[in-house]
Amino acid sequence: MLRNVKLASVALVMIAGAATGAQAKSQNCPVANEGQIEALFATFNGAWATKDPAKVTALFTKHPVLLATVSNTPRTTRDEVNDYFVKFLKSSPVGRIDTSTVEIDCRTASRVGTWTVSLTDPASGSKSDVKARYSFIYRYEDGAWKIDHLHSSMMPEK
Repeated sequence: MLRNVKLASVALVMIAGAATGAQAKSQNCPVANEGQIEALFATFNGAWATKDPAKVTALFTKHPVLLATVSNTPRTTRDEVNDYFVKFLKSSPVGRIDTSTVEIDCRTASRVGTWTVSLTDPASGSKSDVKARYSFIYRYEDGAWKIDHLHSSMMPEK
């Protein structure tokens, strides 16, 4: 009896494994490596440099979440993301990754760590650095990796 239970368990595991493999094939997982995911930040930083909110917003998915460093308001639509960048880009932000960890799944990838965002006050020209933690969650959508969720929060300790 115990042997039959073990055999049944093994069969279920094999069936589940086959279903998982078939499921992965049906999802058409895009090929991505750590370097490609890291390069997405250069594209993001380059979009910031244009000071064009539409170019930055185009890097986000159709249903994004933006929890920005210098705003208390969560942005959960592309219009809200764009609205945030209209004001934020006036400070000529330049990002620099300080630490990074990348994880890649079938149609999602994450890059988390710490970064420094340099800002320039448009009125006075004075510069300041904001040290923060970040999480970029990417989703493969419409043939490209897009930002699905971006969270950045200032470092709590000096």
